Amino acid sequence: MPLLGFGVYQNYDAKASVLEAFKAGYRHIDSAQMYKNEADVAAAVRESGLDRGSVFITTKVASKSHGYESTLEGVDESLAKMQFDYVDLFLIHDPLSGKEKRLETYKALLEAKAAGKIRTVGVSNYGVKHLEELRAASYETPAINQIELHPLCQQKDIVDYCLKNNIIVEAYCPILRGQMDNPVIQSVAKKHARDPAQILVRWSLQKGFVPLPKSATPARIHSNAQLYDFELSADEMAQLDGLDRGKDGAISWNPVDAD
Repeated sequence: MPLLGFGVYQNYDAKASVLEAFKAGYRHIDSAQMYKNEADVAAAVRESGLDRGSVFITTKVASKSHGYESTLEGVDESLAKMQFDYVDLFLIHDPLSGKEKRLETYKALLEAKAAGKIRTVGVSNYGVKHLEELRAASYETPAINQIELHPLCQQKDIVDYCLKNNIIVEAYCPILRGQMDNPVIQSVAKKHARDPAQILVRWSLQKGFVPLPKSATPARIHSNAQLYDFELSADEMAQLDGLDRGKDGAISWNPVDAD
């Protein structure tokens, strides 16, 4: 899985944006059933001329579609929309359906993986108790947990659990949905003569996360991918680490406390 992903949440012209992302070097696209743009993402893959095996595609099943049979049907529906034989990563989008349906959904995704329809199974917005629920049921550990993650909301207990259990952490909202006027972020950006968004995505990479910046603006799509010709110092990383406000720093709805 490429360590930098491109998010398409609320992207209503996803085909054009994904094509631009491919031009910028992205090879990892993060979609979901509820985004209603899986077909557009797949169309961009085909139009790009890139080999299917060189592109990593993620989608997700939201709680309204949780359940064993409905998840199996949803996997087939996603594949039909994308006209793909498989999806690289299928996530449980959120834990809001309750324990019984969460476990049924995970079981269905594992069966779809065994059938070759999914390469990797993971979760999103899962707290420690939801991850422990899978362990207690003796299911295989999810490969990935995708959560809101940036200097203002670092979710350290979940991140620590994931790192200890070899679960890759994907970071959504890594560039704070454009709310980057924090003086520390601005200061570090000025020092490097970089855009604040680049500083935030670079922080995420240096923490070992897989950031998923999103944009529909071509210039920003390219800028957000220009991350490998500079590095944040230990002191700068510490300054950004010091911005953590826990749940108060979240800018997105975050259901990690769901029963």
